Amino acid sequence: MKMSGKVMLAALAGLFAASPAWADDAEDLAKKLTNPVAALISVPFQGNYNDGIGPVEGGNQTYVNVQPVVPINLNPDWNLISRTILPVETQNDIYPGAGNQWGLGNTQQSLFFSPVKPTHGIIWGVGPILYLPTATNALLGPEKWGAGPTGVALWQGGPWTVGILANQIWSFAGKADETDINQTYLQPFVSYTTKDAWTYTLNTESTYDWIAKEWSVPINATVSKLVTIDKQPISIFGGVRYWVTSPDGAGPTDWGARFGVTFLFPAK
Repeated sequence: MKMSGKVMLAALAGLFAASPAWADDAEDLAKKLTNPVAALISVPFQGNYNDGIGPVEGGNQTYVNVQPVVPINLNPDWNLISRTILPVETQNDIYPGAGNQWGLGNTQQSLFFSPVKPTHGIIWGVGPILYLPTATNALLGPEKWGAGPTGVALWQGGPWTVGILANQIWSFAGKADETDINQTYLQPFVSYTTKDAWTYTLNTESTYDWIAKEWSVPINATVSKLVTIDKQPISIFGGVRYWVTSPDGAGPTDWGARFGVTFLFPAK
């Protein structure tokens, strides 16, 4: 049976229309996604592509960060926000003769203790971060255990979200012949969310290696849109990355990309 153009357009409109359960809150849901310690269960699948890796800049890397965020209400005043980053990676020729690798990278597990209500208009959270050696190949992550503090602070007003997320990781166990980890991560970010749930975000995800004394500084510009598919709210996003600096002969160079989808599970 053939479907007319009008019927097909109507079906597509119904598929991507806002669900009645949260239609009036689409903008609010989109803004919550810009808040790393929002009381909202979400499961992002964040794809990334980097090129120009290695001393001859011939290597490339693609990875998907599986990043579930689970808030736990401890009492009327405090939430505990669990944020996990588990990368699934594939890479090619990151140095001459390295060949191809595919598998899991190392996991980062953050826990933020965050007030239920903002403090003087500032949303914040602090807690520990754990670095877990879950990599399935030595070239996908060092066999080191690490830990340290992490924190986030942000302000939201009107369509804007401005803030910073940071952590410090030191290794404390693992293979003795692996280089120790002593690195600081800084992620300042700014986002603008429209009434129809488009969000434009600019951030950096800068890492300073205190042992090698080197910076890795990518700038990311992304666009996301909150939609619904069969009553399931999701955010679809994509954008570009430019590497301002990275370790000589080892890190990515020039341009990269970011893309993916986030599944949201708002409270009923």
